[in-house]
Amino acid sequence: MERRTFFSTGTAAAFGFLGLQKYLNAAETSRVIEPYGPLIPDPESLLDLPKGFKYQVISKAGNTMSDGLKVPGAPDGMACFEGREGTLILVRNHELGLNAQNRSPFAEPKFPKNLNKKDSYDPGKGSEKPHVGGTTNVVYDPVRGEVLREFLSLTGTDRNCAGGAMPWGSWITCEEPADLTSKRGQDHGYCFEVKATDDGKLQKAVPLKKLGRFRHEAVALDPETGILYLTEDIGDGLLYRFIPDKPQDFHNGKLQALQVTKKKGMDTRNYSDTKDELKEGEVLEVEWIDMKRVASRDNDLRHRGHRAGAARFARGEGIQYTDGSLFICCTDGGPENQGQVFKLTPSRSKEKKDTLELFLQPASSDLLTNCDNLCAAPWGDLILCEDLISQHYDKTPHIRGVTPEGKIYTIGRNASNKSEFAGSCFSPDGKILFVNMQSNGLTLAITGPWQANA
Repeated sequence: MERRTFFSTGTAAAFGFLGLQKYLNAAETSRVIEPYGPLIPDPESLLDLPKGFKYQVISKAGNTMSDGLKVPGAPDGMACFEGREGTLILVRNHELGLNAQNRSPFAEPKFPKNLNKKDSYDPGKGSEKPHVGGTTNVVYDPVRGEVLREFLSLTGTDRNCAGGAMPWGSWITCEEPADLTSKRGQDHGYCFEVKATDDGKLQKAVPLKKLGRFRHEAVALDPETGILYLTEDIGDGLLYRFIPDKPQDFHNGKLQALQVTKKKGMDTRNYSDTKDELKEGEVLEVEWIDMKRVASRDNDLRHRGHRAGAARFARGEGIQYTDGSLFICCTDGGPENQGQVFKLTPSRSKEKKDTLELFLQPASSDLLTNCDNLCAAPWGDLILCEDLISQHYDKTPHIRGVTPEGKIYTIGRNASNKSEFAGSCFSPDGKILFVNMQSNGLTLAITGPWQANA
């Protein structure tokens, strides 16, 4: 993936989102808009889209891949890279735990004899079942609209939720294990690097232990500094950053947690029973505190960080870099538990501190509910995937857009069930939006008149 391609999506978005504060200070206006018009019911009852848009199912869980294995279930975070000869390569997570053997890539609940156990992070000992989380690579021809190859690229990990694309052509995949205290096999709760290859080969799973052991969700790289930012998907999680000793090498370095300068231990969740109240559009100066024993088996990293002064967040999930700032989804923050979007801006100066802004905290009338994965559109909007929590399970998951002015619109609606959307990412030319429907086990390619009416 070329450096110019990595920057292209984020740059337009960053400049545009400078206008949000102006919008918040303006006269009250509805945030809800319809730049593409209303959604049209899908005759196949899968995905409702606006007029002029269409989708293609390019991958389905259970189908046979080119390596002879099955497409794993629960597709989640994903990134799109430029391949050879005009092809695209998707690197896709699968959020599968040890108990998800029926959705694994293997025909039986044991590690296949034709694969090298040394390539798996946790294949199981003796008769133990293998961990079946991991990633698959999908090689797609956008001209013919065909999948050329699809294969297992990482295995033996646990509940690979989201991650982040690196400009040198790899994907950092993150484990979000349900139980960090398990003593079975290897310790879980780590990140792994997967190359965007098209060779059909399984890659060796090597944990990036210095990135910490916790319920990881996603990562985003600041390409100007080489610093990696990480979210933690738990109700009292922290926001982290990792400063590598060497560029592009996350095996060694320093892990830190965000602290609000004037309010140590601040609670950013804005729950009705919390003392701190952060206003939408409010900007805070922040700093970073060093974390110790980052791979502790006690599942206490966030607790130690909070006691040291780190701020708490309500389930940090998707994170996206856009030329100078990072946008972070906190899935069930806010007084109505509808979610929050924060904007973190590194200062790049020793004289100034980094800043954190509560960029968006939607109310019930603002459409957006429980934002999870997100990506930046080439024309300057954010594209957010919804994942409903139990409190809002009467609603239907959507793909939403947020304009530079903070207005919210709808791109798609799940017409089949309550499955969350995940892994939204655009092709480098901005013509295709790829997205997963997790419980359906589907990966879709969406095309249409993007930006035409926006």
